[in-house]
Amino acid sequence: MQDDLYGLEIPQKELQKLTHLPVNEEIIIITNPLKRWTKQILKKMKGSEGATVIFLGFSILFLTHIIFDISLKVFATWITIPSWILLIFSGILGAIIVQTALYLLWKQRSKIVKNNMTHSLKILLSDVERYNAVIKAIDINDQIEAAGNPEVTVKQRQKVIEALKLTRSDLVRALKTERILRENKKFIISNTDLFTNNLATLASMQVTEQATEHGQLLNEALQIALDVQLEMRRLQSQH
Repeated sequence: MQDDLYGLEIPQKELQKLTHLPVNEEIIIITNPLKRWTKQILKKMKGSEGATVIFLGFSILFLTHIIFDISLKVFATWITIPSWILLIFSGILGAIIVQTALYLLWKQRSKIVKNNMTHSLKILLSDVERYNAVIKAIDINDQIEAAGNPEVTVKQRQKVIEALKLTRSDLVRALKTERILRENKKFIISNTDLFTNNLATLASMQVTEQATEHGQLLNEALQIALDVQLEMRRLQSQH
């Protein structure tokens, strides 16, 4: 990835921090890291470290079996099943338990996201996904260009990057605003009269002080308040 693309993408951790929700989480399958680990081991075995890897692998396996066998003889003398069979069975059972726990945790966190999902958040998450896809597409295009295809270069790249920076800023601000409105929904609903009174006061002050600098600030405050109230009503209508 070229330097001007670094930091533009909105990663999952930042998205979760902005929303205060475990969004876009995928269930962890314990076989996936095992597969990656196995591929790394096989790759090293084919290289110059092959003998060392094989020796360490068998040593760890043998040591684990010895410790497990001694533990059975000391704490579970009534078990007559061969220790190596019990070790394999324990490993499979442990994997099933861990995978079940990971699934339940993922299910619970997915439920939290579902219960707190608003129409605005759903749209914003979709926008973030599209935004990240654009960055990924530019990165792939850069790789194709670096492979010897100069004709696919991104035209007016600087303007594109500046536009992406502005878009990122807008997305972050929108996600923060949505989170504030969502997390304070109960207070807003129970204090709608407070917001109504403030709007009425601002509106009356706007008429008499419209030409002054103070009046311009009031106009801005009134517009913000009106926008917030409109968003609050829209959010309330979703529930």
